[in-house]
Amino acid sequence: MSAPRVVVVGAGPAGTRAAQALVQAGLRPVVVDEGRRNGGQIYRRQPEGFKRGYAQLYDTEAAKARAVHEDFDALLPHIDYRPNTLAWNVTAGHLHVAQPDNGEAESLPFDALLICSGASDRLMPVAGWHRAGCYSLGASQIALKAQACAIGAQVIFMGSGPLLYLVASQYLKAGARVEAVLDTAPERPPLSALGGLLSRPRLLWRGLRLVAGLRAAGVPVLKGVTPIEIEGSADHGVTGVRVRDASGQERYFDGDAVALGWHLRAESQLADLARCDFRFDTASRQWLPVIDADGRGSVAGVYLAGDGARLLGADGAEAAGRLAALAAMSDLGHAPGVHRYLADRDGLRRTLATMDRFRKGLIGTFPWPHAQAAALPDNAVVCRCEAVTAGDLRRCVAESGSRELNRAKAFSRVGMGRCQGRYCGQGAAELVAAAAGVPIELVGRMRGQAPVKPLLMTTREETVQDHVGEQA
Repeated sequence: MSAPRVVVVGAGPAGTRAAQALVQAGLRPVVVDEGRRNGGQIYRRQPEGFKRGYAQLYDTEAAKARAVHEDFDALLPHIDYRPNTLAWNVTAGHLHVAQPDNGEAESLPFDALLICSGASDRLMPVAGWHRAGCYSLGASQIALKAQACAIGAQVIFMGSGPLLYLVASQYLKAGARVEAVLDTAPERPPLSALGGLLSRPRLLWRGLRLVAGLRAAGVPVLKGVTPIEIEGSADHGVTGVRVRDASGQERYFDGDAVALGWHLRAESQLADLARCDFRFDTASRQWLPVIDADGRGSVAGVYLAGDGARLLGADGAEAAGRLAALAAMSDLGHAPGVHRYLADRDGLRRTLATMDRFRKGLIGTFPWPHAQAAALPDNAVVCRCEAVTAGDLRRCVAESGSRELNRAKAFSRVGMGRCQGRYCGQGAAELVAAAAGVPIELVGRMRGQAPVKPLLMTTREETVQDHVGEQA
């Protein structure tokens, strides 16, 4: 009997541990990685030839980053690694991939598909965020890790969540000038959140140290702020940020770049294309794929691990990746995998339960500022790709009855640009819900479309264009 065909999408913490579990059980998986080197976003590796050390690049996460990198490097002789390759569609039993640089495409058959697609920045539109000099926190981090440069000479960080303080601290350590850290979360978290945070005291202490380090360096750290506008001009880009502080006083900070982010949003497009079911997570106010305790999706043969399914951070992603791989091998009847699954399952489940308690604590501590969408002025750009404003979306609701997000998308083009709604989708949903006066879960979510990201179309044999034609 031939070995089962297992494909892993993603080579971040979840994908690395999934591939490791498969190799340990004697399988040779295909690992599809959009990056040029493994590590994902959180442990993104610097280009070959760069000499910065792990402590400089990853700060408090240096030891974990090194372990993920070195363990993946050890797997290379035992896996079919496909770097710089985009997984752009899923059909029954096949993953469709392409290399964006040359348009070459391939259809990979699978018996089990492990989607470890990670997460991207969760963004709330702010008046003026379309100006040159506005970046997501993730993009700001990429510039520092992969290009060894800052996004500006005077950088303002605004949003909420642990990543806000981590990236600001990394910039400060790299010698960049951090003008301010502006957090929309309240100064004191509710008591209900503290229990979750205390489930991982070491991580909580690490976060408190980041905040203390920024303040000790003289960086203004404001909690409970309300963004008013990112000021600037078409000719000069960002010139500063205006906010209202917790006391209601307007404050202005000079800067030529702004890094924005409100925790994370799951990269769930492939799960959608695989026809997996989704559920609305009330605590985080976003739609997530339905999985069981071990990472099985609602579609047979599809497994989901990491922040693309459960936003549990890098440590949670490592545990979830291993557990999903073991569950896949058990379901396939692969004897070594069945043995390892039965031996490790309960411990991994307990680890993930602890991570989930911490996740709920973070949600309570750094809430998604959904009311901010309702307060956007009509002229504020919501969709930066298609220049759709808050007023455009409100007119869709008032004049066309667009109370569902995909209907609003059809009438306004919100979410139809290059980012496919990654930047604007969740903010747009909140705005539509507020304008329609309905609960956010009734607005729905943007449906995934193939290709999940823009691709080069060529006339070569076996190209993306051929595969698109096959799906028509």
